[in-house]
Amino acid sequence: MATVLHLTGPILVGPDEVRDQAWVIGDRLTFERPTGAHEVTTLAGHVVPGLVDAHCHVGLGPHGEVPREVAEQQALTDRDHGTLLIRDAGQPGDTRWVDDREDLPRIIRAGRHIARPRRYIRNYAWEVEPEDLVAQVRVEARAGDGWVKLVGDWIDREVGDLAPCWPVDVLTEAIAAAHEEGARVTAHCFEEESLHDFAEAGTDCIEHATGLTEATIATFAAQQISIVPTLVNIDTFPSIAAGAGRFPTYAAHMLDLHARRHATIAAAREAGIPIYVGTDGGGRIAHGLVVDEMHELLACGFSNAEALDAGSWAARRWLGRPALEEGADADLLVLAGDPRDDLGVLRLPIAIVLRGRTI
Repeated sequence: MATVLHLTGPILVGPDEVRDQAWVIGDRLTFERPTGAHEVTTLAGHVVPGLVDAHCHVGLGPHGEVPREVAEQQALTDRDHGTLLIRDAGQPGDTRWVDDREDLPRIIRAGRHIARPRRYIRNYAWEVEPEDLVAQVRVEARAGDGWVKLVGDWIDREVGDLAPCWPVDVLTEAIAAAHEEGARVTAHCFEEESLHDFAEAGTDCIEHATGLTEATIATFAAQQISIVPTLVNIDTFPSIAAGAGRFPTYAAHMLDLHARRHATIAAAREAGIPIYVGTDGGGRIAHGLVVDEMHELLACGFSNAEALDAGSWAARRWLGRPALEEGADADLLVLAGDPRDDLGVLRLPIAIVLRGRTI
């Protein structure tokens, strides 16, 4: 006899759209009452899609690739905090084995970071000079799941501050190459000039985006370039500045970017730039912080519903994955209250359902 989950709702199929009930048959969601004999398990509560961490690194540690058992624990931590879909924004290891595990979140990969030599964290990225960027972008476009990740800026020790990594003409050619390969491009960008350059070159997305200005906000809004702010990561900028040693200009720059982080993202939201939830989990940032990141968005003027949308319905649509739709993957959370009133209910779900199975 087949086992059916009966979700008695409310079913939040969108920020403003609610269904009374739904069912899970196998690994699929349906709003049609099943017929025939079934063993039915009822789950009562507000139902939302599995959360999305749009900037996360399963398999990455402070010094590069981590052993499989560590990567597994990272993925389980994300899952147990409600994240059931991850966009892995670059890391050096092969995590395709995760796809064979029914108990781990789904991952959309961006291949490995691409950076300039000695201009990023050691053991993280392919390090190439500008003349080799286009070829490496094509390689990573084919290696990932429709995304390529570039490092757009980093500290230049000769300058003593953050500085762009790539000439605009090379960037433009590289992004065009990624698009020819069917991939979208995102980039790590902290400072102001790199954001201008990537917009001019036609990027699809930017990670962090702390250096947005009035001018680049207008450009990003006009071109609908998405951003993933990773504010729980940006909160580490003061400690980075404190360790900057002989680079006082860099330290002051990082402190300024941190001080205006909420105002910057608030202005981006007001301008209509698409904004999605991402934590930068992995490396030096803990996994499982997706609800913390949503609360950071509240400090930028988002409502509860908007913050939840940025980490669920809208994020899934952006990544080409279904939310709570007829026939969709049954990846969802059952909650004790309405997260549109209180995001805190996301921290203690009644149930986590992944691939139709209650975790």
